[in-house]
Amino acid sequence: MNKKWMLLVVVMLCITTFFIFDGHQWLTLDNLKSGQDQFKQWFDSNPLLVMVAYFIFYVCITALSLPGAAILTLAAGALFGFGLGLILVSFASSLGALLAFLVSRYLLQGWVQKQFGQKMNAINKGIKKEGAFYLFTLRLVPIFPFFLINLLMGLTKIKAWMFYWVSQVGMLAGTIVYVNAGTQLGSIESVGDILSVRLLISFALLGFFPLIAKRFVTLIKKKAVYSRWNKPKQFDRNLIVIGAGAGGLVSSYIAAAVKAKVTLIEAHKMGGDCLNYGCVPSKALIKSAKIAQTMRHADLYGIESVIPKVSLKEVMNRVMSIIKQVEPHDSIERYTGLGVEVLNGYACLVDPWTVNIKMNDGTQQKLTSKHMILATGASPLIPNIPGIEDIGYLTSDTMWSYFTEIEHPPEKMIVLGGGPIGCELSQSLQRLGVEITQIEANERLLPREDVDVSLNILDRFRSENINVLLNHKAIRFERRGNEKYLISLNDDKEVSIRFDEILIAIGRQPRLEGYGLDALGIETNRTIVTNDYLETLYPNIFAVGDVAGPYQFTHTAAHQAWYATVNALFGHFKKFKANYQVIPWVTFTDPEVAKVGLNELDAKTQHIPYEVTKYGIDDLDRAITESENHGFVKVLTRPNKDEILGVTIVGSHAGELLAEFVFAMNYGMGLNKILGTIHAYPTWVEANKYAAGEWKKNHAPEKLLKWLEKHHQRRLGKGNKPHAS
Repeated sequence: MNKKWMLLVVVMLCITTFFIFDGHQWLTLDNLKSGQDQFKQWFDSNPLLVMVAYFIFYVCITALSLPGAAILTLAAGALFGFGLGLILVSFASSLGALLAFLVSRYLLQGWVQKQFGQKMNAINKGIKKEGAFYLFTLRLVPIFPFFLINLLMGLTKIKAWMFYWVSQVGMLAGTIVYVNAGTQLGSIESVGDILSVRLLISFALLGFFPLIAKRFVTLIKKKAVYSRWNKPKQFDRNLIVIGAGAGGLVSSYIAAAVKAKVTLIEAHKMGGDCLNYGCVPSKALIKSAKIAQTMRHADLYGIESVIPKVSLKEVMNRVMSIIKQVEPHDSIERYTGLGVEVLNGYACLVDPWTVNIKMNDGTQQKLTSKHMILATGASPLIPNIPGIEDIGYLTSDTMWSYFTEIEHPPEKMIVLGGGPIGCELSQSLQRLGVEITQIEANERLLPREDVDVSLNILDRFRSENINVLLNHKAIRFERRGNEKYLISLNDDKEVSIRFDEILIAIGRQPRLEGYGLDALGIETNRTIVTNDYLETLYPNIFAVGDVAGPYQFTHTAAHQAWYATVNALFGHFKKFKANYQVIPWVTFTDPEVAKVGLNELDAKTQHIPYEVTKYGIDDLDRAITESENHGFVKVLTRPNKDEILGVTIVGSHAGELLAEFVFAMNYGMGLNKILGTIHAYPTWVEANKYAAGEWKKNHAPEKLLKWLEKHHQRRLGKGNKPHAS
């Protein structure tokens, strides 16, 4: 038997012995009170021996992670008095914790680090950076059980000496409170003593201590973070918001609504990416493309099909006019009217409360604010592929102006990327007469969706003559005379693809540069690192939207903006954690792809058990009447329960159909509730009810139904026999 097994056997024998002899029954308040007189006699006759025995016993209890440490701490105050009891408990508890820590490390650390290496790497980095503070917080604020901290910390790479002294210091405040309460227990002689002021205060401290300690830890961390900065004595604003996209607009709107003095700073266009380059123009483009496609297939509706004459320039002019119609909703005039000060310029953080603004008119301005919200958005991600700058490229930001300026669209165009942006634009441009080759390095389009979703979209794209190339990795660009080529790698073979223009649509990256984040030491990891309250390193600076993640959706940015603004302006009363449990998203291809919660890919990755219920929209009456009878509603539920884990819908109006499931999930309603709701006939939303009906049919009580069949048969009389099934 090796040493580890021997140690494990010894530990298990000690724990088993403790419970066999009812050790946990002895460590109670009643036994503490009843044995006080006997203990006092022992202590008076041999104080040193009693103190050593108590110290060793306390160390053993904590080292073996046995129940009773809290009672022993109270006992120290009752039996030894405050001063001596505090010294004994402080060192015994720390030494016992260290032994438990070392045993856990010796027996389990190597195995845990090996089995969960990837996850442990992140924990190890955090421990290396702020391990002492994490441990101090856990010791001071008893969120987790005392013994659990000892065992779990042993699995990390925190140094044993650091663990010991941080535990010694961190547990001291709590030990003082408990030992002091124990001294009051020892003074109870009559029923009247129970209501003594000192005793009531001591036990009140036991209840309030976690709250007080948590507040104390927050103040310590806050002081450490702000230590190198001089805080202004007064401020110009309650809130400064940097960036006028969805997150920034909602933040400033809320602040103005509650009468805070707020300034919104935008360097470029109000409305941000969504209004000017993303949601609004792309959906306008998609609608024009849909009309062109409907004209090609008008025969489906009993009307002669025609080949539409498309002027991409005119289509883009319509797109620009749509933007102009929506612009007033996000305009400077509107927000000024709401009480928001709007400044056009580039803002840079000078310190946690001060921004320097280089105004677009060439002037400079400096403002201070109690709180800041960073809503700087994202920009197209450009891959580092050799030759890309030489051949030139378009992005989802620049394509709009490009198509409004040219007379004739490119004949052959590559869309690089098979995510939502790439798919929406590929299909739209193909329908509007541009020959599209879509290239995706992954094995399928929309790789974050389930396989059946990806295949559905792929089939539609290929039926519309989009040349989709999967498993093609772009490795370089070349010019051959006047012609441009993309060289991709497919199955270790180089493939040359000629094109006139290329649209880069591989994703978007948060705007992190130029705002003073590095100078302030605000941590970034692809996005700005925030906590559950959307606070950055500095609790008065928040981040929302694309720059904060984890989602790059307009509605998520607006969702986060509420939390950030309320926490900024009213966090001294109460803070709210941002909730991402029910986040819908829609890819506006034709058919649309809508999702909320988990899909099968997510559930498998997270090892969450699930059932799948699927309803084919080809069976839906309204879909049949509109010749749009394709796609499906797929619902994931917990096994044998109607609790909705997630929904994916593929089909026309999928984005609108999803709303009912979002509502149900948000308020904890299951499929039975949807099934029991009246849906107007014939409507698209009936698909949701039929999906719920499929779940119900799959969970029909077969035994009860057989009994009911017999029951009804008996009521018909003895001569009748059941129908053959």
